[in-house]
Amino acid sequence: MKATLPLGLLVSSLALAGCVQHTASKALPGPVMTVQEAKAYYVEQRKNEVLRNLATCESGGHGESDRPIVGGRGAYVGRFQFSPRTVVAYVQQKEGRQLSLSEAKELAHDYDQAAELAKYMIFDLDRAGDWPLCSRKIGLRAQVEEIRSAL
Repeated sequence: MKATLPLGLLVSSLALAGCVQHTASKALPGPVMTVQEAKAYYVEQRKNEVLRNLATCESGGHGESDRPIVGGRGAYVGRFQFSPRTVVAYVQQKEGRQLSLSEAKELAHDYDQAAELAKYMIFDLDRAGDWPLCSRKIGLRAQVEEIRSAL
């Protein structure tokens, strides 16, 4: 698991960085974030890290794959091991779109789209238990609570 900075340390570092005076130039190099933007960035990065860990637990890796990933004798597909019917149901709920089963399989194999769906299920609908084995293995509920407390 990749180490992350606690939110307090990140915010403190940003606050201290803002106190340093630059005498050579009045313009700060690079983009400058507000504390709220830094916090939102940190939360989004932590969510992505949780999704990478979940995908790795479920399918042995994260990101795009050169080949379709199929598990459970064809019942589950993609890095997040979605059943096509689950994809159909949650895309309908999230976006109001009706997918065919073949479209649902395609979406499940597309890492970015599948990650967005998993993020919606986990962080918006509190459905971390939909991945029972890996949820326990990676401490998914505890990580979700940590991220929510950072908001």
